[in-house]
Amino acid sequence: MTASTSPPFSSVWSDLHGVPFTQGYLDAGGIRTRYLSAGDPGQPLLLLLHGVGGHAEAYVRNLAAHGKHFWTVAIDLLGHGWTDKPDVDYRLRHYAQHLRDVLAALDRKKAHLSGESLGGWLAAWMAVHHPELVERLVLNTAAGWTAHPEVMTRLKTISTAAAEDPSWERIRARIEFLMYDKAMVTDDLIETRRAIYAQPGFARTMQHIMCLQEMSVRREDMITADQYRSIVAPSLVVWTSHDPTATPAEGRQIADMIPDSRYVVMNECGHWPQYENANEFNRVHLDFLRGN
Repeated sequence: MTASTSPPFSSVWSDLHGVPFTQGYLDAGGIRTRYLSAGDPGQPLLLLLHGVGGHAEAYVRNLAAHGKHFWTVAIDLLGHGWTDKPDVDYRLRHYAQHLRDVLAALDRKKAHLSGESLGGWLAAWMAVHHPELVERLVLNTAAGWTAHPEVMTRLKTISTAAAEDPSWERIRARIEFLMYDKAMVTDDLIETRRAIYAQPGFARTMQHIMCLQEMSVRREDMITADQYRSIVAPSLVVWTSHDPTATPAEGRQIADMIPDSRYVVMNECGHWPQYENANEFNRVHLDFLRGN
């Protein structure tokens, strides 16, 4: 009998195997907000913020390592995942108010913020406009500095198509956009997102989410050079060799503007380095967050 050559099945549950974690909902200013949490609430709070059209599962491979040192909470942002979806276009001020309400609901005055893509844009926005709430800041392939029309059009097209027709093929295409190695787009990850996109009314919600892919709207909410220079929180900028939204040179521009920031490029990763190479990301991330 020959051994099977099939790759092992990868699952959100296999990522969480042996991880003491909770899933729940909190009332954040009247918004029912879904979260995944690991670690002791007596530890410093770390909030993990996913990207546009995403959900808390972006961080399933990071909860165990970070829960040893922080009260680690990954939320579904306003209008995303299984969090409430008000019928408005979601601008940075809306995401920021929701995040402030999340902090209040968690009974914390400040937190470490680590955000990927849109989550990084939001984290930077908080560091600029509400510096008193931010301990340390991580911008992971963060949006908010660049506005490439071809990237915005592609992102809007594949996201809208996936929300209007949450078929296996369209959801796969949407997630493949994120990954350098397309083989990392597992059946389990596809189904996790397909269930979210199949919620009643989600096609309309996606229109609200995608407002930031309109140039006139996006430019109003972008982080300026002076604003990056004003950030006082200790900061880490993480980029990748194959990010589909911006080059490592553009990531370096962000890092150079933020006083005394660190800059790291992860190789052979796309837009989800925290998932694509969790071991390296966890090492670099924790080293920074712990002040090493």
